[in-house]
Amino acid sequence: MTDLDYLDRAEALLKAVEGACDRINDESDADVDNQRTGGMITLTFANRSQIIINLQKPLLEVWMAARAGGFHYRFSQGQWLDTKDQSEFFARLSRYASEQAGQSLLFRAFD
Repeated sequence: MTDLDYLDRAEALLKAVEGACDRINDESDADVDNQRTGGMITLTFANRSQIIINLQKPLLEVWMAARAGGFHYRFSQGQWLDTKDQSEFFARLSRYASEQAGQSLLFRAFD
């Protein structure tokens, strides 16, 4: 993957996360605050826990830090996959955000 391909795909991921937060806040009583600074998004939940998603441009990866731990994702086979267990980014984000919010939240690649 070229640097330009990475940046395009990573930007699409960040925009999808932002869009999902807007949709979740509109459609539920979940209060997910999202703040973006450059290549990093911080999701803050009502209980003040956070999930941080940031771009790691030199490695062509996206990193996610949640209560469950830290995870590295690389674009492969048309999706962002964990570099250790091949789990998909949005499935994991949905799981960890749901755990931290105390209710079911759905994040998806196109929001």
